[in-house]
Amino acid sequence: MRRYKNAFLLLIVVLLMTAPLFLLPDAEFEGADDLAGEAISEINPAYEPWLEPFWEPGSEEMERLLFAVQAVLGCAFIGYYIRVKKKDVLRPE
Repeated sequence: MRRYKNAFLLLIVVLLMTAPLFLLPDAEFEGADDLAGEAISEINPAYEPWLEPFWEPGSEEMERLLFAVQAVLGCAFIGYYIRVKKKDVLRPE
């Protein structure tokens, strides 16, 4: 029964991740940084940013790759932390 529960939860996660691609095929998925920059430009066209990035990826694909690597590393760290804490709870002292 537990195996079916995990498979069902995995199916729901996959459906939630892919649903926007099928429901909104022509949508442009913009990042929050781009949307915030546009909103600030509309509110105050004379605004100049305080800081500039010290490095920008060469292409949009590289930016996406770096973001994905960052997400994977974050998930791995969280998974490792949960695993260590779970072992501490299960280990008799």
